[in-house]
Amino acid sequence: MTNIQLIDKLIEKRELDEAEWTQVFSTYDQADLEYAMREAHRIAIGRFGKKIYFRGIVEFTNICRNDCYYCGIRCSNHNIQRYRLDEEDILNCCRDGYEHGFRTFVLQGGEDPYFTKEKMCGIVRDIHDEFPDCAVTLSIGELDRDYYQALYDAGASRYLLRHETADPEHYSMLHPQKMSCENRKRCLRDLKEIGFQTGAGIMIGTPHQKPEHIAKDMIFMHDLRPEMIGLGPFIPHKDTPFRDEPRGSVDTTLLVIALCRIMFPDALIPSTTALGTVEAEGRQKGVLAGCNVVMPNLSPMEVRKKYMLYDGKVGTDMSAEAGITALRAQMEEIGYEVVVGRGDFKASEGEIK
Repeated sequence: MTNIQLIDKLIEKRELDEAEWTQVFSTYDQADLEYAMREAHRIAIGRFGKKIYFRGIVEFTNICRNDCYYCGIRCSNHNIQRYRLDEEDILNCCRDGYEHGFRTFVLQGGEDPYFTKEKMCGIVRDIHDEFPDCAVTLSIGELDRDYYQALYDAGASRYLLRHETADPEHYSMLHPQKMSCENRKRCLRDLKEIGFQTGAGIMIGTPHQKPEHIAKDMIFMHDLRPEMIGLGPFIPHKDTPFRDEPRGSVDTTLLVIALCRIMFPDALIPSTTALGTVEAEGRQKGVLAGCNVVMPNLSPMEVRKKYMLYDGKVGTDMSAEAGITALRAQMEEIGYEVVVGRGDFKASEGEIK
């Protein structure tokens, strides 16, 4: 089968086998990419119209116990200034976001041991109490099931945890030995079972990544059925072992986005900051490939440049208000409107939840 035929099969069946996925990622050309994007865009408009959901990110700590080889806030990087926001700082970010119409707050940070289960649950509970009409999303890494359950009970309803790669051998090339692919998958399964709207995803173009690895990622996500999917190109950071590795391909990133939209018509898929960093119109292209979420930064200006997972991150010199205005303008340029609301995942009738 040609790649166009495989994309048509995906549209009809919502799945491919590993060999078929590998063929697409190994051999796609510009015509295949444009076809996939066109079909993904058609599906996204059919589900959501030309509407984009805003999520406000609060990067509340760049302290992390892990030493992932690709990450700028890895614990062995001694060239960055560490910080953590206190609870009042976090709440003030949410208050600022609320005034700008945000109804989803994303608390993102390294795996900082200071934020114990009790502290984190208290922060979630306070946000939930002050903003009962808002969704609290967390992206704070690998935790045990009891911790996840406590966060859910405190009022968090969404959790983002990219699986990074579903292949254990590839995983070991990106992370230190104490971390495991199986534990990352265990976390995602726990989150789904507890009831979180769960986000998985990958970086495209990470060192040692092959088309076969992305094929396994697509099969893993098909089985997990995440409500949210985070996808972006790999960008190296100067203070990591991967400093001299090339950036991930924008085209391959757009292809993965488009194919995920086709496979998961109802998913919440952000057009990421990384896409906007690699290419000036990257975020717009992401939307045209099927994305339906953008995530402006609500973090205080004084910490923006300290939360550098990769080099050159766009938007670190903009205030929250300026960043929101710029993103809104980018969306309007391609005919989209920003939607004020929680933007919860909703499965269409007849869809597998």
